[in-house]
Amino acid sequence: MRLERKSEPPPQSLAAMQFTLSLTAVTLYLSATFVAATHFKKLAAGAESDKGLLLSLWGFALLLHGAVLSQRVLTPHGVNLAFFNALSIVAALVVAIVWVTAIKRPVENLAFVVLPTAALCLTLDQVTPAHLVIAAPAESALEIHILISLIAYSLLTIAALQSLVLAVQDWQLHHHRPGGIMRALPPLQWMEHLLFQLIAVGFVLLTLALITGFAFLQNIFAQHLVHKTVLSIVAWAVFAVLLLGRWRFGWRGHTAIRWTLGGFFVLMLAYFGSKMVLELVLHRT
Repeated sequence: MRLERKSEPPPQSLAAMQFTLSLTAVTLYLSATFVAATHFKKLAAGAESDKGLLLSLWGFALLLHGAVLSQRVLTPHGVNLAFFNALSIVAALVVAIVWVTAIKRPVENLAFVVLPTAALCLTLDQVTPAHLVIAAPAESALEIHILISLIAYSLLTIAALQSLVLAVQDWQLHHHRPGGIMRALPPLQWMEHLLFQLIAVGFVLLTLALITGFAFLQNIFAQHLVHKTVLSIVAWAVFAVLLLGRWRFGWRGHTAIRWTLGGFFVLMLAYFGSKMVLELVLHRT
């Protein structure tokens, strides 16, 4: 894998198009967040919901987000995975996975977090220069590793968000203070079942990401990769213990939430923590 720095700014017309698409997408994301709030208020009151409008705004924002990423990430030199580009990719994947799931399942509650976060990531990606390029357009095996890794991170991010919703829902139930929005959520048992489904699929993909990393990268323990590799393995072990505890001992509730958030923290530190230090602090690739 060869890394290059490209300092040339995009053509003015392309930059203007990216700005327009990004601004429109951010506006739609924030509008969808507002609609999500009214959607849950109507559900709690037993009225007809705004799910159709919510999913429509959400979907259009996602399409525009994808259009911006296609221009910023897929370059003639290779795949541009600068820090904010990578952050925006994961945000878009999270939004896409939750949107597809929300068509059939009641997970719109995650919109309150994923939509404003995607808007923020897209804004940061637009206003910061993206100059780090993986100049390996022919290395399809490496691209497979990158894709699997990003999807794994995205699914486990959704699991972490789901665990936070679960924590709030559990607290309100135990303190007999169910809020209006929380009353519109599915039962706690169903939310917990969804959490472990997300973790299980994310864990499988994380396993594949580690296997392909060992197979396709020349030296996965090289100096610039060692922290990412070690922390990814630690995160994999945390999620493995959590799934084993669920299967063998029936772990749930606070135990499941703590292990999920712990594994997510280590995983994000593995990728975005090391990437931020290398690119934004040390200015290295």
